[in-house]
Amino acid sequence: MAAKGLELSNALMAVIGDEDTVTGMLLAGVGNVDARRTSNFLVVDAKTTPSQIEEAFTKFTKRSDVAVIIINQFIASMIRPTIDAFNQTAPAILEVPSKEHPYDAQQDAIHRS
Repeated sequence: MAAKGLELSNALMAVIGDEDTVTGMLLAGVGNVDARRTSNFLVVDAKTTPSQIEEAFTKFTKRSDVAVIIINQFIASMIRPTIDAFNQTAPAILEVPSKEHPYDAQQDAIHRS
């Protein structure tokens, strides 16, 4: 049985990342905006606060149609306590590198277990 009543047939990926990462994901077809103008992505720039990132992360983890959250690792580091406190099986959290910030396996919660 799926966790949280996850709608597997209509499952989405959510993206929290820099402009290049989100743009690439949107071009790949990941983007979704519903009738209420709710999107499944957040572009993080220099003006985005950690509380805004944390709010988007929390919102995405509570949605029943989101199966995976893709987040740039350097952005995940800004809200590391929130990500580390997340202990649900769905959605899966995938930390990815960005063009400007290489991947560091020591920071990834999956490798620190």
